[in-house]
Amino acid sequence: MLDPLPPTIPHAAEAAARAWPDAPAVIERGEIWSFADLWSEARRAASALAARGVGAGDRVAIWAPNSREWIVTALGAMTLGAALVTLNTRLKGKEAGDILRRSKAKLLFTVEDFLGLDYRAMLTGEALPELADTILLDTGFAAFLATGKGANDPVVDAALAAIDGETISDILFTSGTTGSPKGVLMTHSRVLPQCAVWIANTGLSFGERYLIANPFFHAFGTKVGWVACLLSGAVAVPMPQFDVAQAIALIETLKINFLPGPPTIFQMLLSEHDKSPFDTASLRGGTTGAATVPPSLVERIRTDLGIRDIITAYGMTECVNITGCRPGDPVERIAQTCGAAIPGNEVMIASDDGTALPVGETGEIWVRGEGVMLGYLDDPAATAETIDKDGWLHTGDVGCLDEAGYLRITDRKKDLYI
Repeated sequence: MLDPLPPTIPHAAEAAARAWPDAPAVIERGEIWSFADLWSEARRAASALAARGVGAGDRVAIWAPNSREWIVTALGAMTLGAALVTLNTRLKGKEAGDILRRSKAKLLFTVEDFLGLDYRAMLTGEALPELADTILLDTGFAAFLATGKGANDPVVDAALAAIDGETISDILFTSGTTGSPKGVLMTHSRVLPQCAVWIANTGLSFGERYLIANPFFHAFGTKVGWVACLLSGAVAVPMPQFDVAQAIALIETLKINFLPGPPTIFQMLLSEHDKSPFDTASLRGGTTGAATVPPSLVERIRTDLGIRDIITAYGMTECVNITGCRPGDPVERIAQTCGAAIPGNEVMIASDDGTALPVGETGEIWVRGEGVMLGYLDDPAATAETIDKDGWLHTGDVGCLDEAGYLRITDRKKDLYI
């Protein structure tokens, strides 16, 4: 893993290109990009964005499925000090328009067609006064890159030198329990240490091929997805959406080593494996989770799929990585808990009056640590309601801790990923 930890995500891409220039960074559509290739393309994107007037403090939105162009755009925007705004590919035009307006996004990157949807057409009639242009990642990206001055543009070096750990990296919108989605403000210094701990917990390592079906618009797909690959030297293999037949083909042909996903993904793979066994020899690690995962499923993931280092973890948009199991934890602990607080975090179970509850008692899960969000976009009231004066993030999720400090979630009040 990169050591020392770079101050920002673009600095991580730059450091990876310097440390492992010729090593594969991304494999997609039958092509392999090295870390040097990826950073060069990201610099080209930054130059083209700068030519469109994008600079520090601006917001650049992406409404598209996973792809290498998605990563390049995100890195290019962040290099300039702009914040990345991601839109769920399942949103309707009105919902997307609301996020674009509230985030004051200057540019939108989308695709001409995904799952039969024309995203540009869905925005017809939406008033978007701040949005200067829309660029298509699937059909117009090469032309967009050509509008800049290329990878050696000195503007890119100046912008990179001006960003640091406290620069806003991204604004991900989460609906929580009620009301319209709230924009979660994250900084680079909140993201990267959390990624580093996740890498240590999962054992993700240099050269491992990581199949990323988790959507990039989500913290999982980006932060402990392709950003984790930049830090560890692993190879990102993006999937626009999970398809079991395609996943099996990629596992066999590309020798995938690392595969995360909800229990349903593993159940689908096991079902196919039962009908027609496929080559799982390359698989080593992964993450899964839900409120509970049957121990029998964990055991089958280990034995039938060969994913010996399968763990469960818990996080949310407001704090990417809260708890995680450790390599070597017994099957029952992996299946029945979401792990213990990761280094850098404290986890407390709180009563309704905010008192810390003892082991085994159920209450709201609170977390405090370096990964907690800066706050909600333009919503100080909601921020104050969620993060108290002592820095505790009130997750809205309900659970209990055991004697070893491992968390079990018993109820969910907010959108989260486990």
